[in-house]
Amino acid sequence: MDKTAIKNTGVKHSSKTSRILKPFFEKLDGYGEEERKQIMAAARWAAGLHYSQKRASGEPYIIHPISVAEILIDLKLDYKAIIAALLHDVIEDTEITRSDLRREFGREVESLVHGVTKISFLRGKSRTIQGAETIRKMLFAMVKDIRVILIKLADKLHNMRTLGYLDAESQKRIATECLDIYAPLAGRLGISRIKDELEDLSFKYLKPLVFEQIKNFVSINREGREEYLEKVQKAISLEAEKAGIPIEFETRAKHHYSIYRKMKKRGKPLEEIYDLLGIRILTNTPSQCYEILGIVHKLFMPIAGRFKDYIAMPKSNKYQSLHTTVMGYSGIMIEIQIRTYAMHHTAEEGIAAHWLYKKGVVKEAVKEEDLSIISKLKSWDGTKAASSEFLEEIKRELLRDSIYVFTPQGDVKELPAGSTAIDFAYNIHTEIGNHCLTAKADGVVIPLKSELKSTQVVEIITSNSAHPHLNWLRYVKTARARSKIRHWLNLNDTGLIIERNIVAKRKGPEHFSEIIEKAEGKEQEENRILDTSRIGIKIDGERNMMIHLAKCCNPTVGDDIIGYISRGRGIIVHRADCSNLNYIKDFDVRKIEVEWETVSPKATRRFKITSRVMTNIFSEIEGALRKYNGHLIEGKLEENDQDTLTGFFTVELDHREDFGKVIKNLRTIPSVLNIQTAQ
Repeated sequence: MDKTAIKNTGVKHSSKTSRILKPFFEKLDGYGEEERKQIMAAARWAAGLHYSQKRASGEPYIIHPISVAEILIDLKLDYKAIIAALLHDVIEDTEITRSDLRREFGREVESLVHGVTKISFLRGKSRTIQGAETIRKMLFAMVKDIRVILIKLADKLHNMRTLGYLDAESQKRIATECLDIYAPLAGRLGISRIKDELEDLSFKYLKPLVFEQIKNFVSINREGREEYLEKVQKAISLEAEKAGIPIEFETRAKHHYSIYRKMKKRGKPLEEIYDLLGIRILTNTPSQCYEILGIVHKLFMPIAGRFKDYIAMPKSNKYQSLHTTVMGYSGIMIEIQIRTYAMHHTAEEGIAAHWLYKKGVVKEAVKEEDLSIISKLKSWDGTKAASSEFLEEIKRELLRDSIYVFTPQGDVKELPAGSTAIDFAYNIHTEIGNHCLTAKADGVVIPLKSELKSTQVVEIITSNSAHPHLNWLRYVKTARARSKIRHWLNLNDTGLIIERNIVAKRKGPEHFSEIIEKAEGKEQEENRILDTSRIGIKIDGERNMMIHLAKCCNPTVGDDIIGYISRGRGIIVHRADCSNLNYIKDFDVRKIEVEWETVSPKATRRFKITSRVMTNIFSEIEGALRKYNGHLIEGKLEENDQDTLTGFFTVELDHREDFGKVIKNLRTIPSVLNIQTAQ
């Protein structure tokens, strides 16, 4: 619930409320009589508590909790989850307390509502910090009861469906959080229909022009695509009938955000993303799935490297299916998924399938081992959970795609996509990681920094003389590996101090406390220069040492930086070209070498280009970008009166310094008249 979506009117609309509740009550036929009574009582109670509140759309606020409850009814959740959905905002937005809620509807409902209620009372904390604390609280409540996150996802989904009534700034803030946290979380829980809708709705508000372009592109020639898919289905159906295999088809268009992701991943414009067509084939047993796969590959040529067997190796969210991409009629690529009806149910409902409700009976709640995200959250200790980096770790490790690799003994290890052999080594054991020398993947020696791929059998070769290196921190993806490498370097490399994303080189044999005693400077000057956010480090056993990022120049990853030791303030980090360095007393004595721990993140850059009409400027830009592993994110061309084109482009590059090279390359194109860069 977003407070910006509410305003009080003080007017009660009892007859209107009754009209709202009536169709909701008609959807409760799947529940027992006593359960229906309790749900209806909760709905009336919520309507009374919210009677004076309206959403930004002008609708009575009660429509929101009812809509959230209806989403969960579609997921077939139990009646207590439905009651909690109806009441999920009463603690936050009314005078009702947890005790009141417990007295009226019991401890279980009260616990669910409390788990969903956001934190909004952290004094002096920013919206970002409060949001991170709310997500942390919700995720750990999810460990105890998975229904907490299901209610929250339904809440987010309805809020996203009605986001158009908020101002542009709120739309972007909420959509960004949704795309970063809630859509991936729905994916990790296997609830694909909620994930897909959350992604598309977020995409709509974050990149409206690109969204409309893809939407229009997909809608063009829809009838022709449907006729084409019917032709393909008919061919498969005839062969399946001959083999005596019962099948059912589902045609599916790729959702818009998945198309955009493919454009970015492949670095291709929309017109070159050919596999927009998809067919899903449902049957009864796993063995029939493989038989159908044989039929499909007999009829149509499979595309190399595009087959995935998630039946033999399910995803961490229990998703199972066979995926293959084939060359269909007229050279058109089609993605085909083959699964059983049971697999399809799990794929659509995800973890909600564990809470499937049948009159009077709730299936056993999900166990810890049923879902990797639950067991991972349980393994995080309280210190890590409360840290300021918690949200970033969630995004980086828990919510990104996973790969599944094998040990030589046949054990399966799940790692974040992009993980290296170093991550694998530390996943096995700290000592294996600390002494890994090289690695083998499927029997072939690979560099330790190589990214692993699903299904590889990975073996780590160790040596007592091998040890972690600083540059390993550039390649590892898991928090465990990063933490263990830092710990070893801090203990064993006396020339370095490492904390978060800054590495400081120690300065000779002199003890830091002695240098600080010599350091001079006015407290007022330091207050003017320093940022209040601090990064804790440990230097020569002194745990109170700190790294500050200077507020005057706000150094960011990738900038050339330098540090100096202040009196009682630890190390202050400035950009190397900061003019304030000239005013720091005894700077030459107090300065210390510092450097960023990690490589620069991908850089997004924008530019405007003017060219003659007779040119395929998109292809020229794509060619220039490919030389530097770049991608075209957005592009727009306008024709001018002077027979010229003006284009506005956004590109993504691995390294910011490559942008100048791309621009220089584009200037050599004869048809290009002018290029202007923008921040």
